[in-house]
Amino acid sequence: MATVNNSLAKKQQNVGLTAYLTNDAVKDQINKVVGGKDGQKFIASIISAVQVNPALQECSNSSILSAALLGESLKLSPSPQLGYYYLVPFKNTKKGVTEATFQIGWKGLYQLAVRSGQYQTIEVTPIKEGELVRYSRLTGEAVIKEIENDEEWEKAPTIGYYAYFKLINGFEKSMYWSKAKMEAHAKRYSQGYRQDLNKGTQYTFWSKNFDEMACKTMLRQL
Repeated sequence: MATVNNSLAKKQQNVGLTAYLTNDAVKDQINKVVGGKDGQKFIASIISAVQVNPALQECSNSSILSAALLGESLKLSPSPQLGYYYLVPFKNTKKGVTEATFQIGWKGLYQLAVRSGQYQTIEVTPIKEGELVRYSRLTGEAVIKEIENDEEWEKAPTIGYYAYFKLINGFEKSMYWSKAKMEAHAKRYSQGYRQDLNKGTQYTFWSKNFDEMACKTMLRQL
C-alpha cells in the first residue's frame, strides 16, 4: 500500500484539499505512484469525490490521499458513481481526528475477479419474494425462478442473496443467504450498523445501501 510521507502530512494538515494535492511536493509523490500522465486526472477525481460528500471534508488531507492511493494501486476509479470503492470517514478517537479509510465495493471485487482471467462467469444478486424455488445447504445450489419484469422485481421485497461463479477450468460454486442471515452478519461485524439501528440513524453503508453491502459480503464469502 502506498503511504503519504509523514513530514508532508504534518505540514499540509490544515491546508485545503485542493491546495494540498496541488502542492509541488505532494504532486511529485502522487506522480511517482500514479505516473505523470495520470496524476492530474487522479487529483481531479479525488477532489470530485470529496466535494459530493460533506463528511469526507472533515477528514485529514493525508488520510484522503492514502486511501485514494490504495484504490489506485488496485487500478480502481474513486468515482462514487461507479461504486468500485469508497472513501469512508472514520473518527480516530486516539488521534482526535477524522480520517478517510478505503472500503472496496462489490463492483470493485467483481472487477478484480474478472481481471484475474480465472472466471468464466461470476454473478451476485438480491433474491426477491417468490423467486427462490429451493436451496440446498449441502451443495450450495439454488433453483431460482426469476421475476422477468424489471419494475415488478424492483418493487418486490428482498428475501435473500445469491452468488455464483464458474472458473475457466470448469469448477463452479454458488451460495445463498437469507436476508435474516445477512442482517445477523451485519449486526455482528459492524458496530456502526448496530449503532444506526439503536439510534435510528443512517451513517453506515449498511444503513444507506443494505443490498450493495450484502452483495459485497456474498462475493467475499463465496
